[in-house]
Amino acid sequence: MIRLYDYWRSSASYRVRIALGLAGLEWETVSVDLVKGDQNAPAHLALNPQGLVPILEIDGLRFTQSLAIVEYLDETRRLGLLPEAPADRAHVRALAYAVAMDIHPVCNTRVVKQAVEKSLGNLATEEWMKANIAPGLAALERLVDDGRFSWGDRISLADICLVPQLYNARRWNVDLARMPKLRRIDTHLSALPAFAAAHPDNHRP
Repeated sequence: MIRLYDYWRSSASYRVRIALGLAGLEWETVSVDLVKGDQNAPAHLALNPQGLVPILEIDGLRFTQSLAIVEYLDETRRLGLLPEAPADRAHVRALAYAVAMDIHPVCNTRVVKQAVEKSLGNLATEEWMKANIAPGLAALERLVDDGRFSWGDRISLADICLVPQLYNARRWNVDLARMPKLRRIDTHLSALPAFAAAHPDNHRP
C-alpha cells in the first residue's frame, strides 16, 4: 500500500501527486488539514518532526520533502524527470529550485501567518503572496524554454514544480499577463492526465 499524507492545496503535495500519476501508481490519501493545524498533532509529528506535508509511505519506507520524494520516484520508476547530461540536469534542478526553494518557502502557511500577525494589521495575506510570488515567476519566465516544457522536449522536475506554483499564483490573484511562456507551458501540462488528476480540485476533502 502506498500512502500519501496530503493537504489538497499544498503545492508540495501537488508535486508528489503529479509524480505518482506519471508513475502510474495508485495510493491511499491521509488528509492533513494545515488550516486546522493537523500537522502539529503528536501523531503527525511522530511521522515528520518538521510538521509538514507531504509524507509518502512506499516500498516499506517513509519519505518527507517533496523534491526528495519526486526524485525517489524518478529513480525507482524511471520517469526520466532529469536529463542525462550533467549540465542539463543542473539547469532543470535550477528551474525546480527557483520555485521550491525560493518562491515556495516564503509562501508557506506558517511563514505567511507569522508575517501577517507581526504586521499588526498593516499587511494582508494576498499582499504578501503577490509581493513574493510575482517577482519569482517573472524571473522564471526568463529562464524557461520557449516550447511546451520548461526545459527540453519532455516533462521534467521543473514542470512538476511549475504547475502547482501557478495554481497558487492564480489563487492569490497574481498577474500572469507578462508571463506568456509560463502560461503556455502550464496550459500544455495541465491537459496531460497525470497533471489533470493531481489538481487540487480533485483532492478537496
